[in-house]
Formats: sequence, C-alpha cells, structure tokens
Amino acid sequence: MKIKEILKKQIEKIKPDEKGFKDLEKKTNELIDKLGKEIKKRKIKADVFLGGSLAKKTILRKDNYDIDIFVRFDKKYKDDEISDLLARVVKGTRIHGSRDYFQVKQGKITFEVIPVIKILKAKEARNVTDLSYFHVSYVKNNIKKNPRLANEILLAKLFCYANNAYGAESYIKGFSGYALELLIIYYKGFLNFIKAINKAKEQIILDPEKHYKNRQEILLQLNEAKLASPIVFVDPTFKERNTLAALSKETFEKFKIICKNFLKKPSTAFFEEKRIDRKNYNLILEVRTNKQEGDIAGSKLKKFFGFLDFELGKYFEVDGKDFEYDGKKKANLYFKIKAKKEIILTGPPINDVENVLSFRKKHKNVFIKNSRVYAKEKINLTASGFVNKFKKDNKKRMKEMGIISLK
Repeated sequence: MKIKEILKKQIEKIKPDEKGFKDLEKKTNELIDKLGKEIKKRKIKADVFLGGSLAKKTILRKDNYDIDIFVRFDKKYKDDEISDLLARVVKGTRIHGSRDYFQVKQGKITFEVIPVIKILKAKEARNVTDLSYFHVSYVKNNIKKNPRLANEILLAKLFCYANNAYGAESYIKGFSGYALELLIIYYKGFLNFIKAINKAKEQIILDPEKHYKNRQEILLQLNEAKLASPIVFVDPTFKERNTLAALSKETFEKFKIICKNFLKKPSTAFFEEKRIDRKNYNLILEVRTNKQEGDIAGSKLKKFFGFLDFELGKYFEVDGKDFEYDGKKKANLYFKIKAKKEIILTGPPINDVENVLSFRKKHKNVFIKNSRVYAKEKINLTASGFVNKFKKDNKKRMKEMGIISLK
C-alpha cells in the first residue's frame, strides 16, 4: 500500500465523527457555562476558556477523552491562592502540581480544569500554563490559514502515540501535543516532518518566528537545560522557552529509527499501538507506588526502573528491557536477562592499606587496576534470588522512592 493511501485511511479512522465531536463540544460548553456562573456568583475576577486539542480541533478519536479547560484569574491574585479559589467553583478531584488543578469525570470524558493567570504578554507568565491561551490562538490561526494541517496534526499525534513517543511526561520524555502541532505547522505536513527527523544528523534548531538572529544566538541566549534536547523549537509565543525541552535523546533516537522504517516500508502497523510481547522477556516484575497517580507516580516508577536495571546489571547480562505504566500507581518492568558466571567487586584504593588488607581477607581472587583493588567472585544467583536480595538490601531506598510493592 502506498504512503498516501495509508495516511488517508488513518485520517478516516482517527478523526472524530461529526456527531461525536458535537457531543464533546456540548458537554464541554455545559461545564464551561456552569463554571462561568459560579465564578460570577462568587464575584471572583476570572474568565473561562477552552484549551487543548478540542479547542484546536486536533483531537484524536478515542474511547476516553481528556479535555482541558482553563480558568484565567486576574493578575491581582497570588499564585498560591488561585487553586483554592478554583476549588470553590468546581467539584472534582484535586490534583497536586506546580499549581493544583481539578479533574471532573463525566462518563468517558475527563475534564481537567486548570487555574492560570490572565496575562497580556507572554513575558508576564508566572507559570508555563499561563501561556496556554497564546498557544491555542497560535495553532488555531495557522490551521485557519491552512485547514489541511488539522488532519496532518492528527496523523502525527497518532504516529507518536502508537510508537510510545507521545507525551512530555517525565516517564515518556517525548513530544507534547503542542510541540507536535508546532512541528507540523513548521514542516507543513506529517510526511515532511518524519522525513526531517529521518535526515537529522545533528541537533535540530527551529525558530519560525525569528525571535533570534541566528542559530548561534539561540545557543548563547537559551540556558543549558533548555538546549539539552535533540530538538530545540523556540516557542513562537515566548522566545525564552524551548517547547521540546522534555524530549530525551533516547526517545528521539528510537523515534528516528521508526521514521526511517516507515519511509522505507510504509504500513498501517506503524499507526497501531504497540503491545509488549511478554514472551520476549524472562523476568517480569510488577511495581507499585504510593505517589499521586499520573506524571508524579509515573516518573517515580520510571526512576525506580532505572535503579533496578543498574542493580540487575551487576549480576546479569541485560539483553532487553521495557517499561509499561498503567497511568495510575502501577508499572510492569520487563527484562531479558542471562546470569553472569562471575562478577567484579570494587575495593578500596591501594594506598588505603587497612581496608585493602580487610578486602583481601574477604575475597580470594583479588587484582589491582588503576591504583585500586578489585575481586572476581563466582556467583550462582537466580532471578527470584536477585529480587529477594534486592528487596532486603534496598528496603530503605525503596521506601524513600515511594515504592510499596515489588513482585
């Protein structure tokens, strides 16, 4: 099947039908009206606006939808009070973050009601969410100029989602929805976007609104943390922000290979969510955390995955691994391992005579390398034996990391 046929087929599948889209808009408008009335009733200086994919008409057809609604508070309010003010007008679950926000669930729709400060200029932003109004306007204006971009954005979102590269959350470190919208606007289409990724041989630096004179000025003006990602995309609405700062090199390199493979041999399979094949792994662990579900729990579980992988590598050859987070408080950790016959234990520097003598008494096969003593030790450790040893040795560390169960 040719690429154009594949893309046309995917658009038909992922674009919400007219009835479904109108139903989403209706329920969303009802909540917005309700919030507006409560705000007016309580004489709070704020207004409500729709954000995210629904506002831009770049929302994917799903079984369950997440809709962003923003409440813009007057600048007279302090940062630490707008979440409490919002709590008076919305009935929902309070979610802790840089600013607390609220989740309101209605059937298959989860509304996220987010407090922001009403600003006139991007440089007045106190929090990145304050820029949301400008983000919506920028994307909507570009889609208005070129309506075809809406479908192209849908394709990019589905492609990234299917290949575990969608989301700026710290346990994914991929492309946020807004970043993908900007990339598709810049490259004028999905195919141009993945071709550009495939060809990339160095860090991609983009500044479509020409906030800076040249590439060198961007590298000089933005701080090091904002420049660490494989793609630097200067936010069209705020020159000091890299919209792709969350993208990790690991995610980018994996995504680059996927783009190359798709261009080489196009298939609808690239748009289908990938399921982890348990048969490829011989150690599968379930880990749970007591941290707040969502990004906080996900990041803690992913960090623990890295720690466990490091410790596992001391006793086993790790030939494959994967991480699967359920979006709540649980993750499955997958490893393909092969037991090592011996391990190298690191001892003290050779000038630390007392500890060197102690180390030699404990271990038989000792050797010196780079002014430090080491020991080779034969091991016979099973996967279950490792897990039991790990839990015993790292009980305190697991508690500090918010891990309450490993099995």
